[in-house]
Amino acid sequence: MKGTTVSAIVFKNVRIFDGTALIPGLSELRVAGNRIDGIASASDASLAQAGDQVIDGNGAFLMPGLVEAHAHLSWPTSVERFVPGMGLPPDDLALTTARNARILLDHGFTSAYSAGALGERIEAVLACHINDGGMPGPRLVPSTIEREPPSAAHAATLSVGTVAEHGRGPDAVRAFVKASAQTGAKSIKFLLSGEDALKPGASQEILYNEEELQAAGAQARESNVWLCAHAQAAQAVKMAVRNGFRVIYHCSHADQEALDLLEAKRDEIFFGPAVGILQATLDAAPPPHFDMSHMKRSAAETLDLQCKVVRELRKRGVRVLPGGDYGFPFNPNGRNAWDLELFVRHFGYTAAEALHAATKLGGELMGMPDELGQLKPGFLADILMVDGDPTADVRILQDRRRLLAIMKDGAFHKRPAAAS
Repeated sequence: MKGTTVSAIVFKNVRIFDGTALIPGLSELRVAGNRIDGIASASDASLAQAGDQVIDGNGAFLMPGLVEAHAHLSWPTSVERFVPGMGLPPDDLALTTARNARILLDHGFTSAYSAGALGERIEAVLACHINDGGMPGPRLVPSTIEREPPSAAHAATLSVGTVAEHGRGPDAVRAFVKASAQTGAKSIKFLLSGEDALKPGASQEILYNEEELQAAGAQARESNVWLCAHAQAAQAVKMAVRNGFRVIYHCSHADQEALDLLEAKRDEIFFGPAVGILQATLDAAPPPHFDMSHMKRSAAETLDLQCKVVRELRKRGVRVLPGGDYGFPFNPNGRNAWDLELFVRHFGYTAAEALHAATKLGGELMGMPDELGQLKPGFLADILMVDGDPTADVRILQDRRRLLAIMKDGAFHKRPAAAS
């Protein structure tokens, strides 16, 4: 409202999914500053006050912003740009990472929890620019490079100053966690087991021992950071749970003991199956010279395992989150809302349950359970206004044109036509 001082913004005639359930009938929601000030039924007295900007939703759908639980903003391919590989020069990588942050926000993801980056400081620096308003992007829990113990050949290439951080043994692991925290990383990723899609049988290779992960957990507590893990093998899952890892991805081969450990820590941990990359692998149509037959076999086997694991962990009350390893050439950043459809298709979720996982549970993942991921008075105003009802068909969220408005922290990233 150019030339007018707006004290607050009121959405009227909207249907609301508050992160847990669909509120019956039409409602009204008021945003003051960066927080939700009130919600009322459309039949009650209006929440609008003098000077407020009133936006008539005409029956549109209001919901919390989405949370990406397995973000790779520096993985280069997006819906806007195809990159045939993972390597980019440093200057291009920095700009591509910032571009991907904007792309996620364009597609309704107002928060992102990183599961690893291609540079040690790239996400921490980006998070600072996003937080001070210098660049558009989601609220970001930044990470650093994914840690895998180096081979002897790799270790020989490291400089003296980095050997301690990237080598083997408890001291090296402690040094890595401490150094990562000092760069500004909040989530630190360890590859605890290998990946069958890259090498047959690698998922059963355990890359760390118990003493190393005890050291990682101790240093994470001291440095006030979180640990997340790529863990396929049952033993890798158990080691992660025992040593305080907060987010565990994949868990494809979790056995009964691993499932029991995850259940026992269900109030402290999160599980991300990363189904998007599996389905994308199965759907990929590579050029004739690129053989993905092994990757496709591995993806089919892993998806079958994960369907069983997800259903079992849901019954046990473990928090399962969407987020599917987006950013690869055949699984681009910006396609992230596809995971919600895959939760419905493969894991037996209703559309509303998938939305709950991507909003309320996402707020818990971000460490902000009392102010993020729900539409409630006092919560941060991260809000989507949607053309259509995603609790009836969650695929609606894959079409950015149906995101009529995107609000993050009380400010419009995408302004509704009625407010232009």
